[in-house]
Amino acid sequence: MENALACMAVASLLQINVPQCVQALSHYEGIYRRHQLLGIKNSITLIDDYAHNPAKIAASIKACQPAGTPLVAWFQPHGYGPTRFIRKELVSEIAESLRPQDQIWMSEIYYAGGTAVKDISAEDIINDLQQHKVQAHFVADRTALFQKLIPQLQAGTVLLLMGARDPGLEKFSKTVYEMLSSLSDT
Repeated sequence: MENALACMAVASLLQINVPQCVQALSHYEGIYRRHQLLGIKNSITLIDDYAHNPAKIAASIKACQPAGTPLVAWFQPHGYGPTRFIRKELVSEIAESLRPQDQIWMSEIYYAGGTAVKDISAEDIINDLQQHKVQAHFVADRTALFQKLIPQLQAGTVLLLMGARDPGLEKFSKTVYEMLSSLSDT
């Protein structure tokens, strides 16, 4: 919204009127995997986001909260070195962003190859978040998320999926969307 308003301000300087801006924006579909609405099924809103650093994850969480309650976020960190580097900030940003009724789920770190030392797990981050009294859950294999999380979802929930670098994330988010169909209509 802020970007759209900034564009409208520039357009105004270029003598482009508000109705023309509104018409142009009405056809704008957004940017792929940047807070992308995949759809609403059984009164559950599913959003996919490329967020992968603490500030972007916090921003994505906060942006989803007005859309429904509770917010259930899932994040897959990528890279052992980067995850180790951002661990404290990630825990802090997530803990400060989530409301008491919200949840965060994580699956194991996506390994893209290389010579990384695998001495950190997403479960370590979940344990840190639990120390901050956050509703935080670890599911090592993201495909197990279907069995553990989806049956708990209720009408009005916003489900936010976040992660980067893993080429399977797009297919994963579409699979989650289809799994929402298996819920009884709420």
